Amino acid sequence: MSDIALIETARDFNRFYTNFLGLLNKAYLDSPFTLTDARVLFEIGSHHGISAVSLFRDLHLDPAYLSRILKRFRAEGLIETSPDPADLRSKVIIVTDQGREKFEELGRRANAQIAARFDDLAAGEPEAAVRAMGTIRALLDPAAKPAPAIIRAHRAGDIGWIVQSQGRFYAEEYGWDLRFEALVAEVAGKFLANFDPALEYCWIAERRGVNIGSVLITNGGDGIAKLRLLYVDKSARGLGLGKLLVGECIRFCRQKGYSEIQLWTNDMLETARAIYVKTGFRLVSEGRHRMFGPEANGQNWALTL
Repeated sequence: MSDIALIETARDFNRFYTNFLGLLNKAYLDSPFTLTDARVLFEIGSHHGISAVSLFRDLHLDPAYLSRILKRFRAEGLIETSPDPADLRSKVIIVTDQGREKFEELGRRANAQIAARFDDLAAGEPEAAVRAMGTIRALLDPAAKPAPAIIRAHRAGDIGWIVQSQGRFYAEEYGWDLRFEALVAEVAGKFLANFDPALEYCWIAERRGVNIGSVLITNGGDGIAKLRLLYVDKSARGLGLGKLLVGECIRFCRQKGYSEIQLWTNDMLETARAIYVKTGFRLVSEGRHRMFGPEANGQNWALTL
């Protein structure tokens, strides 16, 4: 694709997304505000206090235009000013109770607009759309920083995501066949069918509502815990997420009174093996196999707690 074709495709997407969000409508989100009004109110409402200079800098608005908006907001009782505690010579703008009601209502309407669009999509498509948005921002916004990951317990749909993501990843990266996905499905299915919350757990790493990592602890009996299905998505590599997930497993197993954690992996998974070594696991045994097509070297590791 030529450079001009790339540019025209980007412009076409901008036109689509502008219409998608209704940004050209006179009344933004069926409210009495224009898009610029809503943006200014959002910035003020998101801060405990912000100066007009900061608003001008952050929103790149003409000072006279911004001044007219603020004057109107003040007349409508949406904002007020107070002395800046850091510099008594200046003032900060804050929303009034009435202004906060308007600000929060705009937020609810914006959420409902996106939710309605996402409800029309198939399973997994909202997450794919959000991932694409993150890619666009990461590439085009120099100030964009990766959102922090949160670690949470599994919920409905997460185990299916584990099977899908790992089946696809290992097929693409290592050429493993469908027997590996079958193994993941078997392990994940048994976890759900026999889940014992007193001794077992599934951790899901999530960023901006998109799953990016996972790991399971299952009860192997006789005081032995099994660490299963450690996975970090390619989009989250280099963030230390794998180490964080393994650390959660170790803390959980110590808390529950397990005497040992065991796991099975393959030696080509160097990043995972490095985590196991650093966290105190020892190699117990290994052997060649063709369980998933290409020849590989399976390894059993253990950590005494």
